[in-house]
Amino acid sequence: MGGVRAKYEAKVASGALSEDPAQAEAAGLLDDLARRLADQPKPGLFSKPKPVRGVYLWGGVGRGKSMLMDLFFGEAVTQPKRRVHFHEFMAQVHERLGIWRKMTDAEKKRSPWRVKSAGDDPIPPVAKQIAAEARLLCFDEFQVTQIADAMILGRLFDQLFQRGVTVVATSNRHPDELYKDGINRQLFLPFIKELKDRCGVLELVSARDYRLDRLVEAPVWYAPLNAASAAALDKAWDRLTLGAEPQHCVLTVKGRKLEVSREAAGVARFTFEELCARPLGPIDYLAIAGTFHTVILEGIPLLSPDKRNEAMRFISLIDALYEAKVKLVASAEAEPGALYPEGDGSFEFERTASRLFEMRSKDYLSLERQDVDLS
Repeated sequence: MGGVRAKYEAKVASGALSEDPAQAEAAGLLDDLARRLADQPKPGLFSKPKPVRGVYLWGGVGRGKSMLMDLFFGEAVTQPKRRVHFHEFMAQVHERLGIWRKMTDAEKKRSPWRVKSAGDDPIPPVAKQIAAEARLLCFDEFQVTQIADAMILGRLFDQLFQRGVTVVATSNRHPDELYKDGINRQLFLPFIKELKDRCGVLELVSARDYRLDRLVEAPVWYAPLNAASAAALDKAWDRLTLGAEPQHCVLTVKGRKLEVSREAAGVARFTFEELCARPLGPIDYLAIAGTFHTVILEGIPLLSPDKRNEAMRFISLIDALYEAKVKLVASAEAEPGALYPEGDGSFEFERTASRLFEMRSKDYLSLERQDVDLS
């Protein structure tokens, strides 16, 4: 039995996971890929690397995709390798494309990433750089909603595949559903075909939404702020991520970088100060809502007119999460209705309190996250 499957079975045996035939099948598929990558000969000085067909694992939220990616990434011996949230990866691609375009002709000629046949096209040199950094690229939350991403993905991934990069991805959507109803989608279709050619596509079918099970089995609002509520959030994090390793992520919002210090399995964790005591705005909160299906927010204080700026940002944050049907698990000094008891701004906060109560209901927790338009 291979390493991925063995580690999965060990989690089941320990009681950390419930036995799930779909997860077991996916673990076996990833095991096979890990073996094929281990047997892959290293490219010679004058030989092109031979690509290994990857895996595209898709299914609804809470099916265990990120947990399986954890097991695979730890097992894969390929070096160099990289695991990255797809949103962050594409932001870095656009940044690199911009840097290349601004370089002088002399700088381009001296660059180790120059591709002689590319002319002024920045995609081949950027792909060459990415391929040098990772022979194995593992993407969490593969999704395409922006036209700027859609219009370059085909050529970018064609270059990566030609350079022998193997791709493994988790997604909530089948490849045929990527960039659905997007502008000029017909130009995106060749990329979908190549993705399916280069990756085995497996749906993680399960009758259970493990994320929903874990959301409803315990409260999602903990008050007041004390050691017990802090411990409860730690338990919620472990429960909702299935013990997945936390990752660092950087979202790029209108050219600015938004740090996400802890994210795993589509869950991001922040403090109130990180999101509401800094000069963030609605577009930042929309980026978070469009990237993660669940947000854990710790340390919501009592609000008052002297914290009006923080309160207004908190209102914007909850509006963004609510409209996108993102799930919220939080610790606070009080229940929602008592967070902003009086003073200028308390009336406006009543709608937010109402939304916070609704976001704790099973009906809301059962809803699928909605796509967010950041254009």
